[in-house]
Amino acid sequence: MIARALISVSDKAGVAALAKRLAARGVTLLSTGGTLRALQAAGVAATPVSEVTGFPECLDGRVKTLHPHIHAGLLARRDDSDHMAQLQELGIAPIDLLAVNLYPFRETVARPDATFEDAIEDIDIGGPAMLRAAAKNAQDVVVLVDPADYDPVLTEWETTGDVSLPTRRRLQAKAFAHTAQYDAMIARYLAERQGDDFPQSLTLTFEKAQEMRYGENPHQRAAFYRELGDVRGTLASARQLHGKELSYNNIADANGALELLREMDGIAVVAAKHGNPCGVGTADSVEEAYRLAYEADPVSVFGGIVAANAPIDAPTAERMSRIFLEIVIAPGFTDEALATLTRKKNLRLLEMDTSVRAYPQGERMLRKVAGGLLVQEIDDKLLPEEPPRVVTRAQPTEAQWRDLMLAWRIVKHTKSNGIAIARDGQSLGIGPGQVNRIWSTQMAIERSGERVRGASLASDAFFPFDDCVQACAEAGVACIIQPGGSVRDQDSIDACDRAGIAMVFTGMRHFKH
Repeated sequence: MIARALISVSDKAGVAALAKRLAARGVTLLSTGGTLRALQAAGVAATPVSEVTGFPECLDGRVKTLHPHIHAGLLARRDDSDHMAQLQELGIAPIDLLAVNLYPFRETVARPDATFEDAIEDIDIGGPAMLRAAAKNAQDVVVLVDPADYDPVLTEWETTGDVSLPTRRRLQAKAFAHTAQYDAMIARYLAERQGDDFPQSLTLTFEKAQEMRYGENPHQRAAFYRELGDVRGTLASARQLHGKELSYNNIADANGALELLREMDGIAVVAAKHGNPCGVGTADSVEEAYRLAYEADPVSVFGGIVAANAPIDAPTAERMSRIFLEIVIAPGFTDEALATLTRKKNLRLLEMDTSVRAYPQGERMLRKVAGGLLVQEIDDKLLPEEPPRVVTRAQPTEAQWRDLMLAWRIVKHTKSNGIAIARDGQSLGIGPGQVNRIWSTQMAIERSGERVRGASLASDAFFPFDDCVQACAEAGVACIIQPGGSVRDQDSIDACDRAGIAMVFTGMRHFKH
C-alpha cells in the first residue's frame, strides 16, 4: 500500500509525471525546496516537509529532512505492533514511498571552475540518510533513486495494487549501491586533494557501460564498467559508429593499442593483436602510416585492431577493407571512408579523440588477484629526466635515433620480456612475452627479415648476458636501446664495440606483465 510519499530530487527528470500519477491515486505528497517548487509549477499539490517536522528549513537548506517525523516514518516496521503504536503515540504518519536523488557532487567536481567550497556544498547529507532509512525498511517502503525506475514501478503498482517484494529488494540494492557510489566519489575527491594516492581504505566506483556477450572465453560472463569523471581519450568515451557489439577481448586489446598510440608523435597507426602491438607505422599521411603498420606484419594484423590518431580517409579505408579487421579506432571517418568500411557488416568502427596524450587525472593501474587487488601508478613516462646516454664507441646517426625512439615506444607497450625492432618509421619484428630475453630477441630478428640489417632494436629491460648482442651482431642490427643496470652491462657494451653496434642506455625499464 502506498498512501504517503516524499519526493526530493536534484535530477528533476520525470518527477512531475511521477507526482501526478501518485496524486491521481490519492497519495499524499511531501516535498522540499526546489522539488516542491517544481511540483507546484506542474500543478501538483504537495505539503512542505517543514509542515510535517514543525521546523523550518535552515542553514541554507543544509537541514530539511533530518528529523524524527521523517525518519521514523521511513523506518517503522509495519508488521511490528510496537513500532506502529509508537508512531501513533508520537503523531507520526508512515512514509510508504521515497523518491530521492542526491546533490550533483559528480557534476560539480567535473567542472573546471569548481572550487573546493563548491564541492563541499554539494555533499548531500539528508538525502543519503533518507535513502538508507528507506532501503533498510524496503519491505515497507518503496525507494526510488533512478528516474528510469519511476514508470515501471508505478505501472506495477497501478496494475497490481502493490509493488512486489522482489521489486522492492531490487530497489533496495540499487539505493545502497547509489549511496555507496556517492560516498566513494567524495572519498576519492578528498583523498586526491590531500595527495593521498594510496589511501589506507580504497573504495572504487564504476558504472556499467555494457554487458559483454561473454568474457575471454564463451563460458565466462563479463561486463564493461566505465569510470566516473573525465574519461576523454579512453575507450569509455568512444562512440561506436558501426559493427557488432564489442567483446571483452576487443576492449582489452583495443586499450593496448590506444596506450601505444598515446606515445606517438605525428601521424601514426598502431595495429594490435592479443594485447601486443603487431605493426606500427608513422608517416606524413594516415594512408602511408597504415600501409607501414600493415606491411610490418600482414599475417598478424589479420583479425586485429587498428588505431589511428588522424581521421580515416577514403584511400586508407580502401586499404583496410582488403582484409578482415575486428576494430578500427580513429578521431573521425570521412563519408567516403564510412561508405567503404560499413560494407563490412561486423567491422566495429569507433570514433574517439585519439589526440589526448595525458591519462585521466588520478589514473591507476588495477589488477585483481585472488583475495586482493594490486594498484600502481600508470606508466606515463617514456624516459627519465636524464637524457639517454650512448655507452659504446659507435654513435647512432640522426635517422637511427628516430628508429631507436620508435622501437623504445613500441617495446614499452609489448608484454615483457619484450623486444621491438624498427626502421624508417615502421616496426619490424616484435618479440613479446617470452620467458627469457634471448628467445624474444631471436623471435623479433626472425620476423624482421632482411630489413633487420641496419635496423634499431629496443629491449624493455636490461640484457643479463651478452647473448642478445651477439644475436644482433649476427643479424646486422645497427643500434640498440635498453635500460642498462645489469651487473654484466660491460659484457654487452664490449660485445657491441666488437661488432660496431651503437648502444644507448635509458636508465628506465618498462616491464609490462
